[in-house]
Amino acid sequence: MRILYFGLVILISLQVSAQQHFTESIYRSKDRKTHVYAEKDNEELYLDVYEPENTFKNRPVFIFMHGGGFGYGSPRNDDEVKLAKIAASYGYVAVQISYRLTRKDQSFGCDFDAKGKIETFQLAAEDFLDAVNFMIDKKDQFNIDPNKIIIGGSSAGAEAVLSAAFNRDLLLKNASEYKNLKFKGILSLAGAIVDKRYIDKENAVPAIFFHGTADNLVPYATAPHHFCKKNEPGYLILDGSRSLSDKLKKLNTSYMLNTFPEAGHEISRIPFDHLQMVFQYFDDVFLNSENQQMENTF
Repeated sequence: MRILYFGLVILISLQVSAQQHFTESIYRSKDRKTHVYAEKDNEELYLDVYEPENTFKNRPVFIFMHGGGFGYGSPRNDDEVKLAKIAASYGYVAVQISYRLTRKDQSFGCDFDAKGKIETFQLAAEDFLDAVNFMIDKKDQFNIDPNKIIIGGSSAGAEAVLSAAFNRDLLLKNASEYKNLKFKGILSLAGAIVDKRYIDKENAVPAIFFHGTADNLVPYATAPHHFCKKNEPGYLILDGSRSLSDKLKKLNTSYMLNTFPEAGHEISRIPFDHLQMVFQYFDDVFLNSENQQMENTF
């Protein structure tokens, strides 16, 4: 009886130890490495790289852009760092980037004119694409496959990465400089673009969307940014997650739309409770080219 009890104690101890090891391994990655990828407007723009434990060649890369209304936020926010370390635990070279916060201490609402908003999207998209180019130039250093680039962003960051993928020709005068950049997939947290009509067979990219239907800043479907009125300077129609999903569906491109009824802009936060589902979709659809069109309501 004593032997049986002792064996049971050992078994339970091993299970607890294994669970602790799993939990700790989620956050295990090599030390963060910081690189300046550009200097613009007398500001050094940097990116933080979190590498997985493995030293495989041709690793996939996940490049993320933080939110903050183009006026605040940091790639070193606790949530962004946590996301990067989780991505690294899945085998990705995870990158968090800084970019020009052109609306620092300024409004990005209805009192800021639509032309200025479009220029803000443009500059942020350029910064993002320059960061991607930097990583491609360093592909041998980081053992990454430039054909396995997944991009993501939250709120303003999502608007920038979606613009970089889908509205490049509309927004960027120097779009030809980035014509060879291709993405395997997009993670958009409460993002939108200026014009979904620029999405076609050539630039359609599989995407995962998270969005609340009552988001009063970035529209869930197609509506004015910040729901500004027509007579206000900041009136600008944007196409949000619902409209972008519909467009990808028509183009027979994979997408996952995660809808949160009556939820607001808080859905722009990183969805830690759903990351296992997200990274499974990364693997099945983005990297292994399965065709999946999915819609979830939470």
